[in-house]
Amino acid sequence: MILVIDDDSAIRTSLGFMLKRAGYEVQTVATPKEAMAIVRNEEPRLILMDMNFSLSTSGEEGLTLLKQVKLFRPEVPVILMTAWGSINLAVQGMQAGAFDFVTKPWNNVALMQRIETALQLTETKDNGLFLEQRRQGDAQSSMVNGQSSMVNGIDRSFIIGQSKALNDVLKVVERIAKTNASVLITGESGTGKELIAEAIHRNSRRADKPFVKVNLGGISQSLFESEMFGHKKGAFTDAVADRKGRFELADKGTIFLDEIGELDLSCQVKLLRVLQEQTFEPLGDSKPKKVDIRVVSATNANLQQMVQEKTFREDLFYRINLITIHLPALRERKEDIPLLAAFFAKKQCEANGLSPVEISQEANEYLASLPFPGNIRELKNLVERTILVSANNPLQASDFEKQHQGVSMPANANAEGMTLDEVERLTILKAYEKYHGNISQMATALGLTRQALYRRMVKFNIGI
Repeated sequence: MILVIDDDSAIRTSLGFMLKRAGYEVQTVATPKEAMAIVRNEEPRLILMDMNFSLSTSGEEGLTLLKQVKLFRPEVPVILMTAWGSINLAVQGMQAGAFDFVTKPWNNVALMQRIETALQLTETKDNGLFLEQRRQGDAQSSMVNGQSSMVNGIDRSFIIGQSKALNDVLKVVERIAKTNASVLITGESGTGKELIAEAIHRNSRRADKPFVKVNLGGISQSLFESEMFGHKKGAFTDAVADRKGRFELADKGTIFLDEIGELDLSCQVKLLRVLQEQTFEPLGDSKPKKVDIRVVSATNANLQQMVQEKTFREDLFYRINLITIHLPALRERKEDIPLLAAFFAKKQCEANGLSPVEISQEANEYLASLPFPGNIRELKNLVERTILVSANNPLQASDFEKQHQGVSMPANANAEGMTLDEVERLTILKAYEKYHGNISQMATALGLTRQALYRRMVKFNIGI
C-alpha cells in the first residue's frame, strides 16, 4: 500500500488515480493524525507526504510528522511534496530521513520514476532479486585477463581488479544498477569513476540507450546552457544551425556529469531545475522539452564541505546523491596493482605492435610500494612509458624506477634556466603529490581557483 498524506483533496484524488492506474494499492488521508493512525497499525510500502497541513507555510508540521513516521517505520521510504520556494524545507526533510522530494506542480512521469526507484531500492534488500542474476552470471561467466567477466551478477569485463575494496563497490553497483536512482561517485582523481559510471549504465535497464559523458570542469559558464540544453539557429552570433544539447542526446539513457564540483553556482541552479523537472528549454526556444534520463555524477571534491562553504548548493547535493559510491585510492587496493599493470602492458604492446612483455615479481613489488597520488591513471602512464623506453623482458624494478623518478619533483629543483611553464608544472606537480590529487586543497595552497587549477592540470597533463 502507498500512503498519500495531503490536506488538498484535489492532490489526493489525482495522486490516487495515477497510482491506482499504475497498479498500486493506495490510501489517502488529509491530516497527520489520520496518517499516524495508519502508520501505527500498518507498514506502507511508500509514503508521499505534504509539508504543510494548515494555514502555516513553515513546513514544521511536515518535519514533525516525518520524524514521527520514522520512529514507527524507519525502513519505509518517504517522498516529500513541496512548492519550489520551500526547497530548503525539503533539504531539512532529507536530513531527517526522507528518501526524496518533488516540487509542486510535478511531472507525472518523473514522479512515477522516483516512486519506482524508492520501491526498488527498499524492496531489493531481502527479496533475492540479484541472487538469480548472480547465478545466471556465474553460469555464463567468461575469463577476461585471468578473471571472471561476471562478478556479483554484473558485467565487469572492463573493470580490472579482485580486491575486497573493489568488490565492495561492485556489490553496490549490482544493487542499484537496475533502478533509476541518482548516483554520486566520489574518489580521488584517477581512481576510475567513469568506469564505475559506465558499469552502472551497462547493467541498467537503459543499457541499450545512450551513455552521454560531460566533463563539467571543461565547460565555461558562458557555454553551459548551449552545451547542456542546446540552442536554436540564430540564438546567438555563432549559432548558425540548431544544435542538440547533452541532455537531449541522453534522452532515455544515462548522463554522466563528471567533475560536478567544478560547476559555477549560477549553473548549479540551472542544472537543479532540469534534474528536478526533467524538462529544459534550448537557447532561443521558449518551448520546453521533456527528457527521461538517469543521472550519475562524479567528483574528487568534498561536496559536503563545499555546501558548508556555500560554494555548492545543498539542494543540488541532495538531488544528485541519492546513492553515494566511494572509490578507494589505488594505495588502498594494492593487491590489484599486478593485475592492472599486466592489463596496461598487454594493451600497450598490442597498440604498438610490440612483442608481449612480462613484469617481474620484483617489479610488481616495487610498483606496490609507490604512493600513486595519480592512482590508476598514474600507474597506466608509468607502465606505458616504461614499455616504450625499456628493452628488457621481463621488466625489472629498475626499469620502472627510472621512469618514475623521471616525473617526480626533483628534490633540488630551482627556477634557474627553466621556462615559466616548466616552473609552473613542477610547482603544480609538487602540490599534486603533497595533497594526493585533492584539487580543493591544491587550489587553496597555490592561491588559484579550482577552475584555473584544473585548466593548468589539463595543459600539463597532470592527473588528467
